[in-house]
Amino acid sequence: MCVRGWITLLLLCSGASVWSADGPVRNEIAIAELSAGKRTTANAVWWGFDPADSTAAIQAAIDSGAKTVIIPFVNAPWIVRPMKLRSNLELIFEPGVLLFAKKDEFQGAGDSMFRADGASNLTIRGYGATLRMRKHDYQNPPYKKAEWRMGIAIRGCRNVLIEGLRVESTGGDGFYVDGGADMRYSEHVTIRNCVSHDNHRQGISVISAQDLLVENCTFSGTKGTPPEAGIDLEPDVETQRLVNCIIRNCVFENNNGHQILIYLKPFTDKTEPVSIRFENCHSRMTPKPGEDPGGWAGMAVGAIRDEGPRGTIEFINCTSANTGREGLSVFDKSSDRLKLSFRNCAWGGAWNTAALNYGGLRVPVLLSLRSSQTTRRPGGVEFENCRVYDTVRRPAVAAVEDSTSLGFRDVRGLITVHNPAMQPPNFGCKPAGIELKVVKE
Repeated sequence: MCVRGWITLLLLCSGASVWSADGPVRNEIAIAELSAGKRTTANAVWWGFDPADSTAAIQAAIDSGAKTVIIPFVNAPWIVRPMKLRSNLELIFEPGVLLFAKKDEFQGAGDSMFRADGASNLTIRGYGATLRMRKHDYQNPPYKKAEWRMGIAIRGCRNVLIEGLRVESTGGDGFYVDGGADMRYSEHVTIRNCVSHDNHRQGISVISAQDLLVENCTFSGTKGTPPEAGIDLEPDVETQRLVNCIIRNCVFENNNGHQILIYLKPFTDKTEPVSIRFENCHSRMTPKPGEDPGGWAGMAVGAIRDEGPRGTIEFINCTSANTGREGLSVFDKSSDRLKLSFRNCAWGGAWNTAALNYGGLRVPVLLSLRSSQTTRRPGGVEFENCRVYDTVRRPAVAAVEDSTSLGFRDVRGLITVHNPAMQPPNFGCKPAGIELKVVKE
């Protein structure tokens, strides 16, 4: 055997990646050792890197049963079709790795780059790595209109950690968390230090989850189909749940809808009590000079019915700046149900968009009743040491309702307004139990 052949054999035995003129060679020795239990870590390149389509290599590595699977940097994109994840897997993307959706693929309405169904003990790490799809392709023929082509879809899973990844330009959400066939929610899911950018529907959708932590993440540039939020916590049916969901130290920026949206209309008094907490989060629009920023509210919470769920939604040390519409919008929320509170929160620079089709009040903090079929007792909001920063001659806080004139109730606390031109708050026609102090600094 020639010297080159001996070197190749030694490298294959060590599990290293060996390259020919056409790319890495399939490493049968390492694959055999993995199958025999002599290795617990697999490298996707062992199954051969194909610059035209590497789906088979990555899926084979995942399906190999290895405890840890590495997707290495190969100085070229890994072109992929939809893939499935499994239980008891640590999937690691090396810095600089780019997984790029294959052109003309993902034709199915729910085709996601990665999907996990009923998996447990799943870790995905990708500091410096990117998952990129082809949003603009999916928005046009021959693709059928759809909003479920996710970057990473987690359904009915338990003990999931995703950290360090950038997910962009999907045909749905960057991240999606929901229940599955065997479990109506996902449990113990952590998404940390991730970026979700330029997605079609949401930066992240949380449909049904218990013990969820979203931490140190940025959700930006969502635009394509409503709601177009940075984050949307929105169940589909009453049997789902949103329990112990914590969103901490996150930024929501330049999303075409609300930056933060919580919409709970499907939930009833039969639903598990809700517990959602936002801590140290910031929402903003940062348009180019002379550009209409678009976007809706920095924080939006609503559709909580009179027969809706019990529990709490808390915003602690959260801020919004230069939002397209309100800094805070609370709509169709029953005063008899879930407790909604804002502690040490601040809203500044509201209503920076033209919003030519909107004829209502343009105030920083808006409480509204859009539908008396949702609640006939609107209200139930508490503000503790909150602040509004404004320069426009208008109220800092207003309440508006449909023609029923039911009146808002149980709105209390303190908001300090930094605005020389502040006008008195407007609490509508028949306020009852309004104990909110709105004071000018």
